[in-house]
Amino acid sequence: MSPPLISGVSRRTMLSVLGALPLFSGMLIKPPAASAQTASSGTSLPSWNEGATKQSILDFVAAVTREGSPDFVPPAERIATFDNDGTLWVEHPMYTQLAFALDRVKTLAPQHPDWKDMQPFKAALEGDMKTLAGSGEHGLLELVMATHAGMTANEFQNIVVDWIATARHPRFKRLYTELAYLPMLELLAYLRANAFKTFIVSGGGIEFMRPWTERVYGVPPEQVVGSSIKTTFQMRDGRPELFRTAELNFIDDNVGKPVGINAYIGRRPIAAFGNSDGDLEMLQWTTIADGRRFGLIVHHTDGEREYAYDRDTSFGRLDKALDAASINKWTVVDMKNDWKRIFSFQ
Repeated sequence: MSPPLISGVSRRTMLSVLGALPLFSGMLIKPPAASAQTASSGTSLPSWNEGATKQSILDFVAAVTREGSPDFVPPAERIATFDNDGTLWVEHPMYTQLAFALDRVKTLAPQHPDWKDMQPFKAALEGDMKTLAGSGEHGLLELVMATHAGMTANEFQNIVVDWIATARHPRFKRLYTELAYLPMLELLAYLRANAFKTFIVSGGGIEFMRPWTERVYGVPPEQVVGSSIKTTFQMRDGRPELFRTAELNFIDDNVGKPVGINAYIGRRPIAAFGNSDGDLEMLQWTTIADGRRFGLIVHHTDGEREYAYDRDTSFGRLDKALDAASINKWTVVDMKNDWKRIFSFQ
């Protein structure tokens, strides 16, 4: 079964209604430059503490990039896939896309005075997550459609751009785009410096991620795989426009991740990086195959600098995948002990 989201709403349910929010651009963070790092560079991954975790990454990259090595992999086959929420940026106290949807309800509430007495809008306005969760998939879909429909993709994009430029994380008081993990940004750059092609494979919305992944992670839009809903092409005032529908197209989570990788990338990765049970099948499909393979799980163990959670959480539950890590010899990052810094501002 999929892990719970907020007291009874599964991550898969949330993805079915939030997994394809429209795209936005204009992010403020640039990815670290992929400088002359090599597999043997003494300055590789500077925000990672020395130890077995960091060394496992260096050893893998050295093995697959050294010509003459029995594990050598040609550059064209050096595919690495990364989950987004909880792997590359913060996912607590809730997924960023959910925070955006709830803020939209508050913004639009003056135009809909009836919402103050109508569920699930009343719960969203009052911050009553228990009641909101109790509304189930139907309630969440109603909320999202009321705040995201009736406009073109470009119109919605402008709304999201305005939101992301000012919305701040409730704990860190920073823009959400400032909450990318510095060690993972370094890892992305390090892999690219060693001729890897890095992809985002996330349960989040593909249109939501594509514009900013290049600015934040250095991953261009064509290398992003995510959940999506169907869109329709229409002429509006003589102009061609794309209108989003309420019909689900694809959920890129759990078993959907290998399916999405196969459909949109066309090569099996040799390295996969995740943080939750939603990444289990991607990690299995990547690592349980011939040749040198690498799997890594980011374990959130630092409640002081970020958050500490795994098996008992509403967002990013890590249970089955954590057990599978020891069986399959995946590297598990202990965030508290393996990372010198978590965010660039720390």
